[in-house]
Amino acid sequence: MTLGAFTAFCKSLPHSTYVCQWGGSHVWKISGKVYAIAGDEDGEITGVSFKVTPIAFHILKEQPGCRGAPYLASRGMKWIQRTSAETKPDDELLTYLRDSYRLVAAGLTKKLQKELGLSPTAPKAFPS
Repeated sequence: MTLGAFTAFCKSLPHSTYVCQWGGSHVWKISGKVYAIAGDEDGEITGVSFKVTPIAFHILKEQPGCRGAPYLASRGMKWIQRTSAETKPDDELLTYLRDSYRLVAAGLTKKLQKELGLSPTAPKAFPS
């Protein structure tokens, strides 16, 4: 996946913000909470980390081209890093990124979710 495609996708998610931090990593957040981190070399993604459910973590960490995200998984957080498209092609990665966005957004306060239009009772629901 190119950095441009990754950026365009993350930018398309409501209330998504970008910051370059941690030694040049491309970090995407919702309301200050990280949902995706990518590294690149010459415009190609070298690895992308994202939050997953406990079940997905258990399954994905054993798949070729995936591993527990360095630093995050070692601290008990359920984050996966995809290092190659060996078993998870780009279209599946985008699904996992959307799910990571939803998981992180669901962890925001109910008040903030409602203000951002992300709660089930708000006029705008989570992006599909």
